[in-house]
Amino acid sequence: METVRCAVIGLGNRGRGILKHVLLRLDGVKVTAVCDLYADRAEAGRDAVSAATGETPFCSTDAHDVIPRSDVDAVIVTAGWEAHIPLAIESMKAGKPCGVEVGGAYCLADCFELVRVCEETGVPVMLMENCCYNADELAVTAMVRDGIFGRVVHCSGAYGHDLRHEIGFGNIERHYRLRNYLGRNCENYPTHELGPIAKILNIGRGNRMVSLTSMSCGSFGMAEYCDAREELADLRGKRFAQGDIFHTVIGCENGESILLRLDTTLPRFYSRELTVRGTRGLYDMNNDLVFIDGRSEKEYWSPRQSTAELAGNMHRDYFDRYLPRLWKDITPEEKKAGHGGMDYLIYRDFFSAVRTGSEMPIDVYDMAAWMSITCLSERSAREGRAVAIPDFTRGLYRTREPKDVTELDY
Repeated sequence: METVRCAVIGLGNRGRGILKHVLLRLDGVKVTAVCDLYADRAEAGRDAVSAATGETPFCSTDAHDVIPRSDVDAVIVTAGWEAHIPLAIESMKAGKPCGVEVGGAYCLADCFELVRVCEETGVPVMLMENCCYNADELAVTAMVRDGIFGRVVHCSGAYGHDLRHEIGFGNIERHYRLRNYLGRNCENYPTHELGPIAKILNIGRGNRMVSLTSMSCGSFGMAEYCDAREELADLRGKRFAQGDIFHTVIGCENGESILLRLDTTLPRFYSRELTVRGTRGLYDMNNDLVFIDGRSEKEYWSPRQSTAELAGNMHRDYFDRYLPRLWKDITPEEKKAGHGGMDYLIYRDFFSAVRTGSEMPIDVYDMAAWMSITCLSERSAREGRAVAIPDFTRGLYRTREPKDVTELDY
């Protein structure tokens, strides 16, 4: 198909941003339906499409009215976390490829059902983990593939983001994070850091995650934040279940370890903190550092430094050499389409795969494995023990060839 007609389900902050900055700018994509539980959000989405295109999309507060429509070829799910897997399953059963924004699963049964329905229907689903498309992560992945760091044995990452306002004002701003932080203690948002790491370690393609152990500190940040604000008086005295810092250690079949950290309820700067450790060197995102064994300890590279600052620095050459074509060719306009261009690139890949019938760059097995970390971490922290991570491919990972997100042709 030359044009993919899509429905957008969920028009909160993320959904509105994707609609305005990405979907209404992508060639070959037409938004024919919008939906949100709240009528004002749905109507605002409808009006945004009308203003940009001159055409009025179908508008509803009921996703079940949207998914089966004959003028919808694909579905984009940007709703609250709880709705992600159920809506993806409903879309696949209706024969509609589905792109699902990120979040964690609430139970393993949902992950297994997601895989079963995808395999049974043959309709693809893609987890829209945009950090797999970030320039730094992709350049480092290319370096790993070229053996720069030797054998990679450990990776770590974090979702470090001060979300106290978003959580605390959840009832006022109608945001799902509040109810999750009140009721759950888990690695609730694992895929920003885990997705790129899983690609680096070929998880689901010759390797897999086999077990995890999780633990957290106490929950103090949100209580103090709410106590200090008159407009949050209804949350005073409430007990937040989510620990301020939540750690998860994952063991992989091929001998690697992964360390994840959720850090969202204390004052801090934003960071994903990707670190790659190998037998011949390391990459450290926080310090923009590459260290190669046997070379000067002062060697480093930083893609955020100016060319003048990097004159004569061999690490500028590293970044230029390993930065993939999709970032070298990106236009200034495309960089404006969400998160510096990451959103544009991942949604372009999703719709390209829908049009051509190609394999999704982040497929159902990736989605199930990465999202399962949330419910498994909740269980591990509650029971104080390691828990097994299922093989959602049922052995297929042993023969599936490694595939990076940069391999899709346009």
